[in-house]
Amino acid sequence: LANGVTPTVPLNHAQELLHSPAVRAAIATLAGELKARSAHITDVRGPRDSSIQPYQDFMNLAADIRGRALLYPYVGSGLGNGALVELMDGSVKWDMISGIGVHFFGHSDPDLAAAALEGAMADTAQQGNLQSNADAYEFAQTLLDLAKRSSKLAHCYMSTSGCMANENAVKVCYQKHAPASRVLAFKDCFMGRSVTMSQIGDAAANRIGIPLSTQVDYMPFYDHAAAKRMSAGDVSGQTRFIDMAVYHLRQYIERFPKQHACFIFELIQGEGGFNTAPREFHKALIDVCKASSIAVWDDEIQTFGRTEQMFAYEALNLGEYVDVFCVGKMTQVCATLFTKEYNPGPGLLSGTFIGGSTLFKTGKRILERLRDGDYYGPSGRIANQHAAFAKHCRALIAKHPEWFPHSHEVVDLVGGQGGMMRFTPFAGNKDKIMKACKTLFEEGVIVFYCGHGPYHVRMLPPLGVFNEADWPRVFACIERGLAKVS
Repeated sequence: LANGVTPTVPLNHAQELLHSPAVRAAIATLAGELKARSAHITDVRGPRDSSIQPYQDFMNLAADIRGRALLYPYVGSGLGNGALVELMDGSVKWDMISGIGVHFFGHSDPDLAAAALEGAMADTAQQGNLQSNADAYEFAQTLLDLAKRSSKLAHCYMSTSGCMANENAVKVCYQKHAPASRVLAFKDCFMGRSVTMSQIGDAAANRIGIPLSTQVDYMPFYDHAAAKRMSAGDVSGQTRFIDMAVYHLRQYIERFPKQHACFIFELIQGEGGFNTAPREFHKALIDVCKASSIAVWDDEIQTFGRTEQMFAYEALNLGEYVDVFCVGKMTQVCATLFTKEYNPGPGLLSGTFIGGSTLFKTGKRILERLRDGDYYGPSGRIANQHAAFAKHCRALIAKHPEWFPHSHEVVDLVGGQGGMMRFTPFAGNKDKIMKACKTLFEEGVIVFYCGHGPYHVRMLPPLGVFNEADWPRVFACIERGLAKVS
């Protein structure tokens, strides 16, 4: 039940089904079989000889279906073991990007499989705004309980993608501040690939051919390298950079008075390069927004769960200022949260689908495991894993300094925060970074890139299941791959 109380007597036939000894035994058997089969996947390996040509044939088919080749030759078999994943050709790789952050608990997790099997017993595969089951609201209540610990967020609307969660967020802001139609966003932000979000996201390639109907004003994100250069006398570079950013924001507000509905804050930028900023930077901009009646919209679709606190706004102590909030990826079900003041009128938010029945069950279970586990705090698993990652990165840099030339645009060759990890070989050159990602894939570790000059090698490891002792095995693959690229 939503209040966490398990009834001693089933309330309805659905409860009787889920509590049936036969169903419980069947789920336990299936989860146990999954665990036994996945246990055979223990290390990186190449493809099976007999699978090479059939796999290539399947890749050609996939390219024909999509209209273009896959960026990576990745088609999963459907089985893995934690951070290791098996592909359709029998090869096994370290998954250090986990679906761009979706699979925090890795592959073939028996506990999540059991939750999904419960969801599969539901009467429908998809649930919607008009007709949804209790587990949709149980997921939302669990998320809200966690969000309310250090914010004023009060309501939750669920959706099927992070992009759709963002679409709902901007609609909430538009309605609250009508007729204001402009939005403020950070340089290099990424919001999704709908018509509106492609326009807000700061990547020209993502909006080629799209009519520009959304009015966006871009703000500089905090730049550690620039702030370092701006230090002078008794005034720190941080203070000077923040003053400069506040000046730019006030210029926009004066140029377009009462026309901004919201400022989209990525407290840590994802696609933009895993860029971080001090609390003082965000707080200074938030103060201007609050004084000018501009909504503070916190986009944590990639950030959620990966900092030293569950929410990035908790880690930066900014929760009390957040008006609208978006979450996704790790939670399986995406959602837009908002305060009572931003609760929209009827008709603004709706959707035939809000999420799949299996996703509500697994999403709730993920939230419970994050809440009850040892992930957060300065000595939590996430902080310790980032420290281990950084240690191995710096050892690799010391061993092969020629792969890591310094650039004035990069203060630190190892960056990110918590479970958002990046390093910068080859001076951040885009072509070499892209080649490195593909070569590392061939060597047995899946990574991706982020940033916009400089570019970085990016990791979003499945820290819910990744063993810290396995970092040397991962970095052995990385070293082999970078050697080939260099």
